[in-house]
Amino acid sequence: MFAFLNIFLAFALFASSGFAAPVKIRRASESHAIHMVNNCGSGTMTLVQNGNVVSTGPSYTASGEITAIAYLNRNECLLNGEHCTTLELTLKNPTTPGAGSSTDVTLISPHAFNVGVGFSYFNGCDGQGQTCGTASCTSAFRNPTDYFAQTQCETNNVGLKITFC
Repeated sequence: MFAFLNIFLAFALFASSGFAAPVKIRRASESHAIHMVNNCGSGTMTLVQNGNVVSTGPSYTASGEITAIAYLNRNECLLNGEHCTTLELTLKNPTTPGAGSSTDVTLISPHAFNVGVGFSYFNGCDGQGQTCGTASCTSAFRNPTDYFAQTQCETNNVGLKITFC
C-alpha cells in the first residue's frame, strides 16, 4: 500500500513540476509565393502592401497572409494603382469555409486599363484565375458590386502567378 502511495506521490510531484509541461504542437508556418511575369517589353512590375512597395522583381514570398495590389507601372501609375489595371489580392490560409484567398482585377475609377493582366493560382487551385486583356474585358471589377470578378481559393499556402501582357 505504501509503495502505491509513494508512486502516486512521486507522479503527482513530477506532474506539477516544470518537467511535465504539456507538449506544444506547432503548426506549419503560412507562406505564399507571388510570381510576376512582364510580357509587355517595358514597365516595372510593382507589388504594394499597405502603401509600401514590397517588390518590383519577379518573385516575392510572404511569410504569413498578405493583402496587396499589383500593377505594371509604365510611368502613369500612382502608388495605389490609380490610372492602371490593378490586381487586388488576399492570400491567406482559410480558417473557415469561404475565408481563404481571393484575387481580382479592378478597373473601378480611379483605376483604368493600361495593360492586359492575368492571374492564376498554383500550389493549390491550379489554373483557377482570370484574364483582363483589353479595356472592354468583362472579368474585372467596374463597380463595387461586381463580385463575379473575384476568384477564390481555399487551399493552404497557395501561390499566385501574375502575367502582364
